[in-house]
Amino acid sequence: MGKQYDIVVVGAGNAGLSAALHCACEGKKVLLIEQHNLPGGCATSFRRGRFEFEPSLHELCDIGSAEDPAEIRQMMMDYGVDVEWREVPDCFRIISKYSDGTPMDVSMPFGCEAFIDKMEYYVPGSREKMEEYFELLNEIMAGTAYISASNGHADSKVLKEKYPNLLRTGAYPVSKVWKAIGLPQKCRDILSTYWGYLGVDMDRMAFIHYCNMSMKYIARSAYIPAHTSHEISTAMVERLRELGGDIWFNCRAEEFLFDGDRLCGVRTTNGDVECDYALANINPDIIYAKMMPKELIPEREKKLSAARGHNYSARMYTIYVGLNRSAEELGIKDYCIFMADTADSVKEYKNILGGFDSNNFSIFLCQNIVNPDASPDGTSVGFFTSMGNSEEWGVLGPEDYVAYKNRYAKKFIKCLKDRTGIDIEPYIEEICVASPWTFARYLGTPEGAVYGYETAGWDAMMARMMMLSSDYPIKGLRPIGAAGPRGDGYSSAYVCGRLMARLALKDLKDEGR
Repeated sequence: MGKQYDIVVVGAGNAGLSAALHCACEGKKVLLIEQHNLPGGCATSFRRGRFEFEPSLHELCDIGSAEDPAEIRQMMMDYGVDVEWREVPDCFRIISKYSDGTPMDVSMPFGCEAFIDKMEYYVPGSREKMEEYFELLNEIMAGTAYISASNGHADSKVLKEKYPNLLRTGAYPVSKVWKAIGLPQKCRDILSTYWGYLGVDMDRMAFIHYCNMSMKYIARSAYIPAHTSHEISTAMVERLRELGGDIWFNCRAEEFLFDGDRLCGVRTTNGDVECDYALANINPDIIYAKMMPKELIPEREKKLSAARGHNYSARMYTIYVGLNRSAEELGIKDYCIFMADTADSVKEYKNILGGFDSNNFSIFLCQNIVNPDASPDGTSVGFFTSMGNSEEWGVLGPEDYVAYKNRYAKKFIKCLKDRTGIDIEPYIEEICVASPWTFARYLGTPEGAVYGYETAGWDAMMARMMMLSSDYPIKGLRPIGAAGPRGDGYSSAYVCGRLMARLALKDLKDEGR
């Protein structure tokens, strides 16, 4: 065994970086291992020609202003991480069809009052119901914050007395809650837009999960880093080093080592490392299948893994474009445009799973709307995001793969022109297409499912959070990240990393280590 550490964090993605920093801030001796030569996972950047591309970040919620910081900005401040933020001007623009088939072209602002006002404009007579709805959201937000702060030991009496509607809605999907409170259908259609950020339709998405995500955007606005998400990751790495943490890049963790039934180290391509605890930013299925003794996998974890089966969440497909005209010249005015065949998320989800012929869902972003310096003068940069399924991409042979990727790219570029009148094709200087297999290869995520398992039904966020109250059955090892209690997305990953680090530190304290 080599050098001794209190905690080894495997994987320098968002959750791993956050977990490592929290442990270092608490005075622990930390080693962060990353198989790539750069930190961040998807929170990085890459270059093609004269353009620098953001691989995945649409926008970060829960940042808040410098004067009134929200959870993620405050977390970064607590860590001592300095990031230059740029505020996104509006929630979104959605071009689709309402559930009744009528055309839908809606732009929604940030701010609860402004959002309600604009909803009244699009759906006359909706104000009273929307005000009641936002009161409900505020209560649920406060309740979930309490659960998170309790580190898995929330007092049921407090929940019943202070957050009763959290318990009333906890077992229900979004669509049932909306119907129960009497929200007009067109309000539901507009509010459904954000389903694409979670990859679960409104008939299966837990209301509490949707509530937290949408409210954090609407109430506190959204932000992006001035220098792509690579700025966040490198700033976190620099701060970890300042706190005395070690980081090994180009180093792969191959096996978790045990002394009896308790973890004692990590076997890496750089040798064995002794530690008291390991936090693994790795899908649990990979840990159990390849990285630990089979006889030490608890029965509960085997059953949980089997129950999840291949219920992986959204498999991402992304087209990056560098354009030799400015956003103004191209007529691009919106930062974020959702495009779908229907506002009915259940139908749209089925369309996506149907493959190329039925999948017309995409989100188009142009970073220059928020950050004029995102690309060289007189140019603009952006990307399309859609989702796929493993069957669609799994049947492709190597000889068909590139052609299939490019067919999708042409389809979504044409869709932008047809729906907005914005024709970018003649001005594409650089283009790069990433399929689910690209993300699978780069991140090590099964089937390119960057969100881990679907947060739906019995495996929704509330159920995962409540499971934290029980002791984790593998001593000295906890998975973190997308497969964790918060699901994925940048903000969720940072919060999850810190939460799991807190639980690890508590475990160590309870053991007297």
